[in-house]
Amino acid sequence: MRRFSVRFVVESALESVAMTTTEIPRTYLVRTLGCQMNVHDSERMAGLLEVEGLRPVEEVPEAAARATEAGDGGADVVVINTCSVRENAANRLFGNLGQLAQVKRERPDMQIAVGGCLAQQMRDNIIKRAPWVDVVFGTHNIDVLPILLRRAAHNREAAVEIEESLKVFPSTLPTKRESSYAAWVSISVGCNNTCTFCIVPHLRGKERDRRPGEILAEVEAVVSEGAIEVTLLGQNVNSYGVSFGERGAFAQLLRSVGEVDGLERVRFTSPHPAAFSDDVIAAMAETPTVMPSLHMPLQSGSDRILRKMRRSYRRAKFEGILSRVREAIPHAAITTDIIVGFPGETEDDFQQTLEVVEASRFASAFTFLYSPRPGTPAADMEDQVPPEVMQDRYERLIALQERICEEDALAWNGCEVEVLIAESEGRKDHASQRISGRARDNRLVHLGLPAHLEYGTDIRPGDMVRAHVTYAAPHHLVADSGLQGGLFEVRRTRAGDAWEARQSQPRDDRVALGIPILRRA
Repeated sequence: MRRFSVRFVVESALESVAMTTTEIPRTYLVRTLGCQMNVHDSERMAGLLEVEGLRPVEEVPEAAARATEAGDGGADVVVINTCSVRENAANRLFGNLGQLAQVKRERPDMQIAVGGCLAQQMRDNIIKRAPWVDVVFGTHNIDVLPILLRRAAHNREAAVEIEESLKVFPSTLPTKRESSYAAWVSISVGCNNTCTFCIVPHLRGKERDRRPGEILAEVEAVVSEGAIEVTLLGQNVNSYGVSFGERGAFAQLLRSVGEVDGLERVRFTSPHPAAFSDDVIAAMAETPTVMPSLHMPLQSGSDRILRKMRRSYRRAKFEGILSRVREAIPHAAITTDIIVGFPGETEDDFQQTLEVVEASRFASAFTFLYSPRPGTPAADMEDQVPPEVMQDRYERLIALQERICEEDALAWNGCEVEVLIAESEGRKDHASQRISGRARDNRLVHLGLPAHLEYGTDIRPGDMVRAHVTYAAPHHLVADSGLQGGLFEVRRTRAGDAWEARQSQPRDDRVALGIPILRRA
């Protein structure tokens, strides 16, 4: 009864909103800047707009050519979903807004909305710097986007609304999922950590966990719609369960999700080394559908810097986690995040980071030059590292990681890979007559398509391919064995069927509520 009543309230609210949408423009474009959480939030924004009757801009008419150059695709509503983690986040946002300014002058009825973490942080300062923006909304009130668009159009002035805490859990909102074969599923929002370089807890709030039953219901719903891969999302997934007092909840959730009938691949991001436990490693190793890939943020190899970062683990703990993961899952691909040039970092501190990278053999590393974020303790720390020193260390770190990737890639030559075909992974696929997808450990794989097979009919996004690697590069694999008469085995899947059906499906049918729909037996 409780689930039915929630659905009734949400549907009633959507119906009442939809009846007053005569002033809402007819096309939209959502541009995402940031992490996977932002990508998933953008799916919610798109779902809300499509419920309102808007349609995404896919093909740009010649009349909108000038608008396209400015980056809005000729849309009537442009939503920019922002990030605030890096220093250049504001530059990216206002660069985008600057491109849209001329379009706005020529098309004054076009509406521009800014949401996400940077909107939560800057609030009406966005309007002060870019007065042509119509709407600003935060991370806690995605649900009000359509209402703010109507308010701005009616009042002929910017509508700014920022909530200090979450009002509507995003999973209950309509969703226009970008993929028919893979889905993001949020297990929590917010973060309870206090890293001195990070502003996310301030912008996303304290951690709030969804109940396991709600998560499983959403997973079952997306699988019933054709998805065969699910990625569980949270700012710190392995602290899941703290808010309702169940230790080990994340390991159990992994096992439960992995048992959902029809689901073939389970991934998750991101864990935190401080809370990562052996029961999660066991769940990964013992659940066949949980993929052998793990993103484990290091940030620094120096205990002294980790303390200054307020990262509640030390080098030995981090290296111990990696050792136990590789013992249980020998072929796991482990990726990481590293910050170079944190305030007070010495050459000795940096050398310790290089030592950990050398020993850890990461499949890839997302490396960042430290940039102070207003409102974080690290921004006010003394001993800021000079830019030229940071740049030198950054280049040395990149060189080390590239060497590791090149060395480890050699082991892939001739190996068999199972690839979930994607819709748009390889930028050069058309020119090279290849298709692309992800291996089980999340490596990008480009496959040569045999002449007798046609993409979109014989093999579709969501289908699986087994092939042999013919060339291993540091950041991708090539499997042209099918072109040479070697292994190229296609397994058609429900996900491929769903992709094919979606091509002719009315757009109204692509939007679903995030909560499960009750069905009669």
